Amino acid sequence: MAKHNELGKKGEQLAVDFLLKKGYNIVERNYRFDKAEVDIIAQLKDTLAIIEVKTRSTTDFGNPQDFVKPKQIKNLVKAVDEYVNVNSLDVEVRFDIIAIVKQHNNYNIEHLENAFYHF
Repeated sequence: MAKHNELGKKGEQLAVDFLLKKGYNIVERNYRFDKAEVDIIAQLKDTLAIIEVKTRSTTDFGNPQDFVKPKQIKNLVKAVDEYVNVNSLDVEVRFDIIAIVKQHNNYNIEHLENAFYHF
């Protein structure tokens, strides 16, 4: 597996562990619909948190959260709309980003709640 893929998988697992410690229930991982993949769907009380995980080995080219682009957001919103409708969920939906930067042998994790809004 390529190094960036390994880093991405590690980042997703770190994000899951982070969310579990904060009391979230992990509902789905890597949910796919159409052209979108939702990294993590987690629930905390009556809120469904849709979480995009961005992991980078450096911030030389920008912060991880800067790599979530409008087209990706559009696809995520479409996928989550489908997920909520198919599962007949009555919940608030929030879009978050968990930005992770590897620094030597440590990982800096930043949870950005309501990182973007659905249109």
